[in-house]
Amino acid sequence: MEGPCAFAWRNYLLLHSSISENDSRRSALYRYVSNVHDTGEYDFDLLQIAAVAYLKKLDELHDDRSARFAADQALAECLESRCGP
Repeated sequence: MEGPCAFAWRNYLLLHSSISENDSRRSALYRYVSNVHDTGEYDFDLLQIAAVAYLKKLDELHDDRSARFAADQALAECLESRCGP
């Protein structure tokens, strides 16, 4: 779980140089990915996708709950495309 969060956060900081390493979005990211992990999703790539989607949506929507929902939808679409028709 640390890897996907670290990847997403590192890339987020590269895009947003004015944000502090200890910004509250970092702890929100870890909470979100922990929640996804706790539902039984252990695939590194999928957790990474969820982490990046969450941060992107958090920036767009400025609301944790909405960002979680949007990231969950992105994750579900990714899972669906892996499983195929």
